[in-house]
Amino acid sequence: MFSWFRNRRRKRLAARPFPAEWSTALRENFPHSQWLSEPDRLRLLGIIQILIAEKYWEGCGGLQLTDEIRVTIAAQAALLVLGFDNEYFSRLVTILVYPSQYVAPEKTSLPGGVVVEDESERLGEAWHTGVVVLSWPDALRGGQLPTDGQNVVMHEFAHVLDSADQMFDGTPDLLPDDQYETWRDVMTAEYRRHTRAAAQGRWTLLDRYGAKSEAEFFAVATECFFERPQQMQARHPHLYDVLRAFYRQNPAQRVPA
Repeated sequence: MFSWFRNRRRKRLAARPFPAEWSTALRENFPHSQWLSEPDRLRLLGIIQILIAEKYWEGCGGLQLTDEIRVTIAAQAALLVLGFDNEYFSRLVTILVYPSQYVAPEKTSLPGGVVVEDESERLGEAWHTGVVVLSWPDALRGGQLPTDGQNVVMHEFAHVLDSADQMFDGTPDLLPDDQYETWRDVMTAEYRRHTRAAAQGRWTLLDRYGAKSEAEFFAVATECFFERPQQMQARHPHLYDVLRAFYRQNPAQRVPA
């Protein structure tokens, strides 16, 4: 019964007229939306409205949240789930937005059981507890530069999809059963290829940060898939194919080369 009411409410939200000022923010801050077919663009608008209504948004560090901020971030996240039915980042509860890169505590485990505590500047992060944290200038830059392969919103929301099974392991729980074996084989091979290239200091299409773990590899691969799809398809065809099957989208057909 609860799901019936929730789905009914979502249909109403998605059917609402998209405010003119929201359309302006979308046009100026997220060119990806202009490359979609009309049915996909309308679906994107509906997902944006649902994410803005259903998630708790909070400005941190003195940032005053605006509709432009919400729309710009929600649009980038919405693109990831455009190919899914009724997927609105169910584990995500809260989106925290800072006015700049922010400092977060960090612990590093060393041999012998030694743990070093430090602080690091971050553009964004996703937590197991259903929280995404973002730097607004970096989220805006990621939206406005749609083909540079760097998008912090897509990166962190890929982590949210990955953690649907409560684990950051680079294997989203949303994968259909018949895709798991191919996903495992391709992602393992590509991750090893990427870590070898990074360790040897060779140029990589994907951000070298993806060599940190399988979870980070999936997140940076997602950024590249949506922002540099033709290059990924040419250099990493098997990786492109498994991501295309997972996201149920083919951005190489719509993103300018």
